Amino acid sequence: MTRSGKRVRALGMWTALALVVGNMVGSGAYLLPSSLGRYGPISLLGWLVTAVGAVCLALVFGRLGRIMPATGGPYTYTRVTLGDTSAFFVAWGYWVSVWVANAGIATAFVAYLTPFFPALKASPVLSGAAAVGTIWLLTAVNLRGVREAGILQLVTTVLKVLPLVVVGTLGLMAMNAANLTPFHPGGGSGFSAITASATLTLWAFLGLESATIPAEQVRDPERTIPLATVMGTVVTAAIYLLSSLAVMGVLSAPELSASSAPFADAATRIWGSAAGKIVAAGAALAAFGVLNGWVLVQGQMPLAPARDGLFPRPFARLSRRDTPAFGLVLSSVLATVLVAANYTRGLVGLFTFTALLGTVTALLAYVGSSLGQILLILREPARFGGKGARRAVVISAVAFVYSIWAIAGAGWDVVFWGAVLLAMGMPVYLSSESRRASRAMDASATGAPASARE
Repeated sequence: MTRSGKRVRALGMWTALALVVGNMVGSGAYLLPSSLGRYGPISLLGWLVTAVGAVCLALVFGRLGRIMPATGGPYTYTRVTLGDTSAFFVAWGYWVSVWVANAGIATAFVAYLTPFFPALKASPVLSGAAAVGTIWLLTAVNLRGVREAGILQLVTTVLKVLPLVVVGTLGLMAMNAANLTPFHPGGGSGFSAITASATLTLWAFLGLESATIPAEQVRDPERTIPLATVMGTVVTAAIYLLSSLAVMGVLSAPELSASSAPFADAATRIWGSAAGKIVAAGAALAAFGVLNGWVLVQGQMPLAPARDGLFPRPFARLSRRDTPAFGLVLSSVLATVLVAANYTRGLVGLFTFTALLGTVTALLAYVGSSLGQILLILREPARFGGKGARRAVVISAVAFVYSIWAIAGAGWDVVFWGAVLLAMGMPVYLSSESRRASRAMDASATGAPASARE
């Protein structure tokens, strides 16, 4: 905090862009080919559908970030348009998705260390302990301050994108067309396979809204947030499509399904074991960098709802280093519990489960924000309409339909556990409503505004 009480704007254009790209390019790009191996090349259509949906969502968040640059991102947009109850569950679902995702990202980081430390693949206990240790190391970095976390994010983003670009370009020349057949090896409904693939691949785009969340710490937010959001999503989509096509063309579907480090295995097939280890190191760095960005978000996200009285007040407290220490620590505790409870699934199994669960709980934020922009334009056309408003409504409608479709594609078991995690927020919401009603009654009795008594 400055002496004037305003938070320091530590994130410029490049660090905001790195936060967007860095929070997407990571475990999703490097490990998802293994999770998609059972669907075969038809999953590439899932990538394409998701890329279109993600760009629509990026345009939604870019426009909302320009007209409403406030900390909280999806939560703030939903609260303004749909009210406190919807906003609470958007915020709760998003916060849950972040610490669930962090458990999966930490697992992906460990998976790409297995070429260097084979014992990690052989021992679920050891791999689980390594994942937990990584979560807490980056929690400590973020407790030091947003500026330090932002610098680390910029450096790791630049370094981790390079292996993807190399494999996604040079790897295309080493593709074996036979690996792309049969196009749909699983049989059954092609539409169901594309839907399931699209939901899984959406995991790789979670984070496209990252620049909207710490808006109070972004310099020139009306310009920086929309640019970073849209540019970051388009660049990431291109990287994903090219690199995934290359890996699927180099490795067969059974090889992908059995691999805990598909990009490293593809590089080994093309250039030898030394290249495989270099790519594995880049993939590990990718997961490390994306985990750093999401640990930053897990503390920043609850700030706005806590200030509004919808989350417990400790989430709103800032440390002497201007960091939301309570939210950071509690989120990491919950991610640790999730890893400990599921480590026996194995590295790829744990990653797939947390990817789907994190995606489903995050999708509420996308549904709320897409619908929110439509309502803003229809309710207050003079303020939020103007040039491009009709196009914004169409894009928001596409993003809304896509988000609902992606929820359906996750499978009933994942949707069930997502609903359980959302239902766990109900006591928190009822408690916050009770506190706010009590403050309102006290204020009414004394004749003072409720806010004056907080």
